[in-house]
Amino acid sequence: MGGETDEVISLLDAIINDRGVPKNVKSSVEEAFNILQNPKANNVKIAEAVSILDEVSTDPNLSVYTRTVLWDAVSKLEALK
Repeated sequence: MGGETDEVISLLDAIINDRGVPKNVKSSVEEAFNILQNPKANNVKIAEAVSILDEVSTDPNLSVYTRTVLWDAVSKLEALK
């Protein structure tokens, strides 16, 4: 893994620290973030993180920018599988 995972973790960290992101979205993003922080993140964990991020990306309260960042993170994770 390595670089791509670090890039995704960086994207998720930016969302977590964005004050404009709704709390429920932050909570889900933090869950995916914690899954990916595990050094033993395997395909099952990556798939779980993708599922969480994909679901939260449909939240109607998200800004277009945040939604795009989430989609970017999901596509990078899917490339790792």
